[in-house]
Amino acid sequence: MDSDPSETPKTKDDIVRWLRGRNIDEVECLVPDMTGMMRGKIVPREDFIRNLDSGLRLPETILLQAVTGDPAEEGGIQSETDQDIRTIPDVGTVRIVPWYQEPTAQVICDTTYNDGTLVDFAPRSVLKRVLQLYADQGLTPIVAPELEYYLVEKSTDPDIPLTTPVGISGRKESGRQAYGIEAANEFDPVVEEIYAYCEESRIEIGTMAHEAGPAQLEMNFLHGDPLELADQVFLFKRAARKAALKHDMYATFMAMPHENEPGSAMHVHQSIVRADNGRNIFVDDDGNDAPTLFHYISGLQRYVPSAMPLFCPNVNSFRRIRLESDAPINVHWGRDNRTCGLRVPDSPPSARRVENRVPGVDSNPYIAFAATLACGLLGLRETIDPDPVVTIDAHTLPFGLPLHHHDALVMLSASEALREVLGSRFVDAFLEVKRLEWQLYNRVISSWEREYLLLNV
Repeated sequence: MDSDPSETPKTKDDIVRWLRGRNIDEVECLVPDMTGMMRGKIVPREDFIRNLDSGLRLPETILLQAVTGDPAEEGGIQSETDQDIRTIPDVGTVRIVPWYQEPTAQVICDTTYNDGTLVDFAPRSVLKRVLQLYADQGLTPIVAPELEYYLVEKSTDPDIPLTTPVGISGRKESGRQAYGIEAANEFDPVVEEIYAYCEESRIEIGTMAHEAGPAQLEMNFLHGDPLELADQVFLFKRAARKAALKHDMYATFMAMPHENEPGSAMHVHQSIVRADNGRNIFVDDDGNDAPTLFHYISGLQRYVPSAMPLFCPNVNSFRRIRLESDAPINVHWGRDNRTCGLRVPDSPPSARRVENRVPGVDSNPYIAFAATLACGLLGLRETIDPDPVVTIDAHTLPFGLPLHHHDALVMLSASEALREVLGSRFVDAFLEVKRLEWQLYNRVISSWEREYLLLNV
């Protein structure tokens, strides 16, 4: 007898029964690329089943494309032959695609070489690498991301600034209504669509709030395994975009979509537990802060600036990190102090954690999670105490993060410690893609240049 098609598959036999039990017509095989975009193939169900063991073939270059679609130049990480890689479905990630009329499934795939080894510079592989380093020490990371994003009016002209969409009142939101209930209610139809899509596709979001910007919302995810949460964030962005389109607007995960409004972050709460008994290593037997908490914070303080491109991967990302913003400008730490880049929220001992407030929502979740856990792991290894706790507005203290995208890439390239944890080939591949994007961006003449330089210099 076939198993219940609502169950989450755990084996290859399970996924076959799951697909046939739901009368799935097609399967979308998804691979996250360096930018966090979805690459892959869409195949008929029976073709997918036939290729479960061998995987579908894709060119290696799909992982090395800029956000524009331009491929990184040969001669770097990419082989001269642009060899094929294989997409191996992670069967536990299979989900319904809820916005199609015809039964369609989506599944996230790992990428391997022909000998079965993971493609070491693939974002999902890098997160797996970092998690294995923790596992080797008998430790298990736990994360809980918070995603901020904007709803905006549909716009097909990239030269025109984005505008706030009309809510159910028939008016555009004005002012800044952080945590405003009625402001959030303005977009209830879209939010309800997002929740429905998430429920159908096993994306476990918790609370929702209105953020400080007009039509800026925040979704909080339940805490759990970093790989599972990265998968959910990866899928959530698509679900939110599809729900917004259904209501004739866009959902955008740009870090800074509006010139004079707050940016959008992806805050990452993180704690580490012992694999054998689940105890939080950030507290001692009496529930007080353990030295490991401070060592972890010191790792974040020491290495987050060098890892900045992994948290703020685009030119637009750095528009969010500025003095007049609520975003952090340094890596000071504080207790329940939201002006700091690193925050230890008020929490019971079992939930003692550190919140990294630096990542933008435009970051690739696999890479951002891997990077923040890598920084913390280096702190646990080095057992260095952090700077003193900050009890004032950290924005009154000096800038401690790279100011420009290009400077950040130089710092990442020079960090041997991050290369050792994340893998040097990954760092080189990431830099290849981001340097290409920098070159492409640098060719664009902005409206500011035309406005102020055309006739004045």
